[in-house]
Amino acid sequence: MNPQVTTINRSQTYAASTNKVVRNTYMLLAMTLAFSAVTAGLSMALNLPHPGIIITLVGYFGLLFLTTRFRDSGLGLAFVFALTGFMGYTLGPILNAYLALPNGGQVVMMAMGGTAAIFLALSAYVMTTKKDFSFMGGFLMVGILVAFLAGLGAIFFEMPMLSLAVSAMFVLLMSGLILYETSNIIRGGETNYIMATVTLFVAIFNLFTSLLHLLGFASND
Repeated sequence: MNPQVTTINRSQTYAASTNKVVRNTYMLLAMTLAFSAVTAGLSMALNLPHPGIIITLVGYFGLLFLTTRFRDSGLGLAFVFALTGFMGYTLGPILNAYLALPNGGQVVMMAMGGTAAIFLALSAYVMTTKKDFSFMGGFLMVGILVAFLAGLGAIFFEMPMLSLAVSAMFVLLMSGLILYETSNIIRGGETNYIMATVTLFVAIFNLFTSLLHLLGFASND
């Protein structure tokens, strides 16, 4: 067999596999974002209370574990929607709280617009340049862990300025996570579209809530 032909065939197979992951990831991401928006809307319309930090963490990490456990089966898809729907539900009461404040609607719209602009710009940059951002993996893991623990400290010890600093950290970290995961997807580092979708969804969710916090503070809300 001609080695050159074999190499070409392998390259074509690799490209086709990568394109499939990219296509499936962004299709599922769009669906989960829409589903999360619906659950957030229902939570807002019914004026449901926020479940609290403990239930939120247990629900999030529990559903994340189940999604990861069944990522290679149909159950994985069901848990993806359960996870993103749950996150939408927890977002509803937060949005209601902001909308009840002066200029709250403007703050929410600015946060949504900023999130969309950042995500699209970073994704387009990686897709266009094809740069490898895998080197950011270790830094992001440590940074997210530190920011998460600092965020818990800000909540339990009621330290609003620390909470504000954590939000600023999360804006930078989630932007880096979008670069990292998008690079992983298009370069074949991530071959499971369910896990790719979850990573991007979590990045978008945290980016939005962090911008909401920062913009609310800037607007004296």
